[in-house]
Amino acid sequence: MTDAMVAAKLDRTLGRREALLAAAAEVFFEQGYAATSIDAIIERVGGSKRNIYNEFGSKEGMFTALVSKFAEEVLSSLVIDEIMGRNLRETLIAFGEHLMGAYMSPALIGVYRTVVAEANRYPTLGKTFYENGPARATGRLAEVLEAAKARGEIHADDCLRAASHFVGMIRDNLHLQVVLGLRSPPDAEEARIAVLSAVDVFLGGVASRR
Repeated sequence: MTDAMVAAKLDRTLGRREALLAAAAEVFFEQGYAATSIDAIIERVGGSKRNIYNEFGSKEGMFTALVSKFAEEVLSSLVIDEIMGRNLRETLIAFGEHLMGAYMSPALIGVYRTVVAEANRYPTLGKTFYENGPARATGRLAEVLEAAKARGEIHADDCLRAASHFVGMIRDNLHLQVVLGLRSPPDAEEARIAVLSAVDVFLGGVASRR
């Protein structure tokens, strides 16, 4: 098999995986975790149970992969090679916009609702979601803040706690309103305004500088 053939096969495999995860996100949102079956996902996207079990192992494995996918999309804004040339404010804006986009995406809103609805019956879902999503994003941001602290750009006794505060500011009541169906996700301009506000408050605080 030539290199071109191997690359084409890999592209097909990755495309298939993305299609399966997209279909799973839709079905989890519509039916809830407990009611979702592998057959329902197959009906949506085609294929066979063997393909899904070979790829993900189980329904829980598919859910874990789905959450990890969103986490990777968010963390991509904090790749070391990409942020070395940015100052901290630019880094926080880039991270905040990625995070806002992920939190407000219909697929992740559906996953979030599913986790909250099923947390009591399936506690491992909540743990999986938190460890692969919010905890990873917060931990990665804490590393960036630690580096900024070492350079003397910020003063923070606990960078992990500070990172958690920032993630909470990005999510804000805006995310809760969307989750509850009280409003639609913000457009690009509203999202950017919200991110810039969070970054400025985070870096400058709100205390009077007398």
